[in-house]
Amino acid sequence: MIISNVIVCDAGGERRVDVEIADGKITNVGPDLSGSQRLDGKGAYLLPGLIDTNVRLRDSQLNGRTIESVAQKALSGGVTTVVLAPDSTPEVDNEIVLEFVQKHRIQERGATVETTVAANDANEQLSNIAILLKRGALAPYMTTAIKNNVACRIAEYVKMFGNTLFCKAQDTSLSATGVMVEGAIATKLGLVGIPPLGETVHVARMIEIARDYDISILFKSIASPRSIEMIARARYEGVQVQCEVSVHHLLHCDEACDDFNTTAKISPPLATRSNMTLLQEALKAGKIDMLTTLHQPNSPVNKEVAFADASYGCESIAEALPLYYTKLVRSGLIDMPALMRLSVTNPAAAIGNSSGLIEPGAVADLIVFDPQAEVMVENVQSLYDGERLEGRVVRRFVRGIEV
Repeated sequence: MIISNVIVCDAGGERRVDVEIADGKITNVGPDLSGSQRLDGKGAYLLPGLIDTNVRLRDSQLNGRTIESVAQKALSGGVTTVVLAPDSTPEVDNEIVLEFVQKHRIQERGATVETTVAANDANEQLSNIAILLKRGALAPYMTTAIKNNVACRIAEYVKMFGNTLFCKAQDTSLSATGVMVEGAIATKLGLVGIPPLGETVHVARMIEIARDYDISILFKSIASPRSIEMIARARYEGVQVQCEVSVHHLLHCDEACDDFNTTAKISPPLATRSNMTLLQEALKAGKIDMLTTLHQPNSPVNKEVAFADASYGCESIAEALPLYYTKLVRSGLIDMPALMRLSVTNPAAAIGNSSGLIEPGAVADLIVFDPQAEVMVENVQSLYDGERLEGRVVRRFVRGIEV
């Protein structure tokens, strides 16, 4: 099949060329390709499918139904690969659960579903990391709420296998009773706040572990501008560290929690307005390495309750590409090639994948995106409910098959 009359855009830039796909891969890219089976893109963008490496299942319940649901929603938003966080029920920390996820990896009408694995349990006992990585888990995942010796042992496994360590920086002694970021809004609502210091202290600690063991660490869903500055500085010094930021932390602040709005209760909590502005500046300066929708859906019974009792999370993966395009590209924060680096190339590299460029030999995970169309968000568990977003995903190809 030849996809013609499109603006191909990837991390390398934009160009008007045709793209030929066969047997699940891109076989040719160039102007005026000839072939009998053709698809007219009608002047839309042809993009590599997005990759989101920080996705959770509905109510954190791991089963066939929730995996199928997230895969379908992801694909509707232009995300062709999702990477599940392992902190589900049951947790992805053993061969049996990993095998279950892998059996649901390929979805008939959804995104490809991958997973990380929990590096340790609640008692700080290590999982069988070596076996799980050999069996196809993409990366070990840990929170920093563990002792230094356990973190160092995990680092040894990461160095042994050459993976990237997915790390969520948090201090449970500071955040155990908190429900939103510390500040004027928390005080106004009478809610216990979480100080950003809990993140930055642990980022500093893990940077030094990355430096000492010479391993790669991806800090998940960073919310503090200070953390980003430390990561950027360490990277400049040659330490293999990267940071991921959710689109919500770039667009919303703790004021969204006003009136006890539980949709805005996410983890890590939304930052103050001043810090949100600094996060946007960091994005424009190229200090943020990748984006996530931080998709974490919940049943109404877990959200339509008192703020302190509500579960963390909101939904947005079904509108991922229109959301990124409208709020980040059309607003002028970044351009389209930068969006491709943040949402495809860099996440792919973090999971050992070479996606990101539309070139011969690449897997044909492709999205046709019409920037002239619109999408109306109709989801009460979305921070963008009722908003009209620019752009629509009109065609989706997973491994060369239109779905």
